[in-house]
Amino acid sequence: MKTEVLGRLRRFWIGVAMFAFAAGGLAILAPEGNAEYADVVINNYSDKAGMRPVVFPHWFHRVRFRCKVCHADLGFQFKAGGNDINMVKIIEGQFCGACHNGEIAWSVENCNLCHSAVPNTPTQVHESTLQKLVAPAGDRKK
Repeated sequence: MKTEVLGRLRRFWIGVAMFAFAAGGLAILAPEGNAEYADVVINNYSDKAGMRPVVFPHWFHRVRFRCKVCHADLGFQFKAGGNDINMVKIIEGQFCGACHNGEIAWSVENCNLCHSAVPNTPTQVHESTLQKLVAPAGDRKK
């Protein structure tokens, strides 16, 4: 009896997981990236490698972790494009790979989970105020 209940419960959760994955998978197949305010678009190597740029959901991570986890413990610079991140380093457990290792968070097998930005989008903080300035504050003529 107990084994039967556990089996049903297990099948239920597997079904829920498969549905969630399928629903998420449909969003991932969308042709356009879904960068939101303050997401970091990383395109240091993607275009050259024939991949879409990476969208890093900064606030999604920030609500779960303090700044120091990534910026002090993992060594991320406080500047978009300030890190020499590539897939070899991630697979070796550096940068994103420290958590995205298949144990703490999902692993790197599904490229579209990260590589989801519109091709040719430059490395930037999406919707940053700096990108909206006509001229950088220090360059304004009086």
